[in-house]
Amino acid sequence: MQNGTLYLQRLRQLLQMEYDEEKEEFRVQSEKMGIKRKIHRGICWYPVEAGRSYYNSLNQLVVEIVKKDHDETDEDIEHLFEYGKPVQFFSFNAQYLNDDIKNQSDIKYFSFSSMVSYVDGDKMVVTLPSSQALIDLQNATNLGVQLYFDETSYKTMFHALDDVINAKNNRLADLRDIFAGQMKPEKRTFTPMQFPWLNKTQEQAVNEVLWAKDVEVVHGPPGTGKTTTLVEAIYETLHRETQVLVCAQSNMAVDWISEKLVDHGVPVLRIGNPSRVNDKMLSFTYERKFESHPDYPELWSIRKTIRQIKENRKRGDNVHQKIARLRDRAAEIEMTINAQLFDEARVVACTLVGSANKLLVRHKFSTLFIDEAAQALEPACWIATRRASRVILAGDHQQLPPTIKCYEAMKQGLGKTLMERIVENQPEAVTLLKVQYRMNDAIMKFSSDWFYHGQVESDASVQHRSVLDFEHPIQWIDGNEMLQQVNEELKEEEKLNIDFTEQFIGENHGRINKAEAELVLSTLNNYISKIGKERFLSERLDVGIISPYKVQTQYLRQQIRKREEFRPFRQVISVNTVDGFQGQERDIIIISLVRSNDNGQIGFLSDLRRMNVAMTRARMKLIIFGDKATLQHHAFYRKLIQYVDEVTKE
Repeated sequence: MQNGTLYLQRLRQLLQMEYDEEKEEFRVQSEKMGIKRKIHRGICWYPVEAGRSYYNSLNQLVVEIVKKDHDETDEDIEHLFEYGKPVQFFSFNAQYLNDDIKNQSDIKYFSFSSMVSYVDGDKMVVTLPSSQALIDLQNATNLGVQLYFDETSYKTMFHALDDVINAKNNRLADLRDIFAGQMKPEKRTFTPMQFPWLNKTQEQAVNEVLWAKDVEVVHGPPGTGKTTTLVEAIYETLHRETQVLVCAQSNMAVDWISEKLVDHGVPVLRIGNPSRVNDKMLSFTYERKFESHPDYPELWSIRKTIRQIKENRKRGDNVHQKIARLRDRAAEIEMTINAQLFDEARVVACTLVGSANKLLVRHKFSTLFIDEAAQALEPACWIATRRASRVILAGDHQQLPPTIKCYEAMKQGLGKTLMERIVENQPEAVTLLKVQYRMNDAIMKFSSDWFYHGQVESDASVQHRSVLDFEHPIQWIDGNEMLQQVNEELKEEEKLNIDFTEQFIGENHGRINKAEAELVLSTLNNYISKIGKERFLSERLDVGIISPYKVQTQYLRQQIRKREEFRPFRQVISVNTVDGFQGQERDIIIISLVRSNDNGQIGFLSDLRRMNVAMTRARMKLIIFGDKATLQHHAFYRKLIQYVDEVTKE
């Protein structure tokens, strides 16, 4: 049992450490890092130009920013721009793209920051603070844009923690003490409902959500239908409550659950813009619904009139009263539209930080659902929890953790999520989903045994699924081992000399293993040939190549794009980091572990949750490339290698 207040005070100190670390990293990036490196890290676009500008339905001045001189190598870069992220513009006195900035006077940072409204391909829309900011951008030469330090998100988290720490004799204080294990969560009692379309553990989870008065955790290991269960729980909750709040850490996760709810016929109001810009996603956003309202044309006309009066007034003109009357009318229409939009919505959906949006200021919800809760920092969860009477968390703390930049803060506990705390402090409030519908049983079993105490089982429909008859569904390939076997059969002068040792790139701990990458590509090419090109394409088999190291994924992507043998299959081969594959699945998964050295160093491969995610993306075939000599120093990899050996001997 913890003292909830003391724990949160300590958590606030750790968040301050993370804030200081990230702010310092941003300062160093701005002052010392060259533009090319920023581009390759996905935090900068250069060159860009300011395109069409207009006032959006929220009366914000926005401008379209378009990438110029698109380079095909940019396709390898996963940029980090998304809705709600702050950005800063800069320009150069001269064309400048050196890696090392020797003269800071060459770069001019604009004095204002802006906010990303949405991103689609090579175009993003950003909100601007003033018309002068727009003029500055339009007049700039050699314009670029980079991510800015996200002060607002941190302030929001600090404010939320302060509210929870200071809470007394109210619902927020109760939830704080329940989550800490100081009070027992209460449950309602009524006959369990039956859902024939769900399995027994999914049905149990939905009932536990309905019974919970304070908190419930739906723990969903890979492939167990967590989203299906959560959507059903939300749907049933709405038979008892008028409206619920649904949140997640990322825009992508909010989009995913929102889309599933819309497909279920639930009216959703999405606060904030989706990460995937298409008509279906946009149709349930607040902004699109706002501008589709029948009263909106009048509001737009009033706002336009106010802007024209301001622009055209002459010195001495007394227009204050006229503007005040127009503003009063605009505010009245806006309140009417907002009231109707919120009245019609059964689900309000946004990111955790987005729940601090001024649109939600006076709104309280009986129930808050947090999806992908194991990827969210605890302070972010409290932002939304302040608006709710009870909290339902769904996720899997054995998969990807939150991203933390300060190693010391992570070591001291910032990485421990609210979901993990509740699992520890209130185990009776946790339901584990136990039947998975994704993987061949041999692929799933190791993960089940190591991470879930052997409790996850395969549904009969997927138990024996495979690409080829009589093949092993899981395989380990060690380049050094294979090379040794080949060389044993060759004469001395014919022996191959291939170096499978990892290489170190850059100051950011980038690692690459080109020999292993070449082996990955030749193995994939041979496997496709074995399946047969026609069958591969007609059955729409898909392949995911995963590496924990971004540099390795970029190299593999380049090679696939260059090589003629992969041309027919490029649309069905995706290469990404572990984070990029979270929540996805493929028929065939290939993992390149990269690490190969003499002293058994494996770096962040020791974060086993990442490996759990990587392995459990595969439906039918999993191939792992790794140097056994390096990896077997770690108990997990030693056990995994032993397991794969046993499977391949059967």
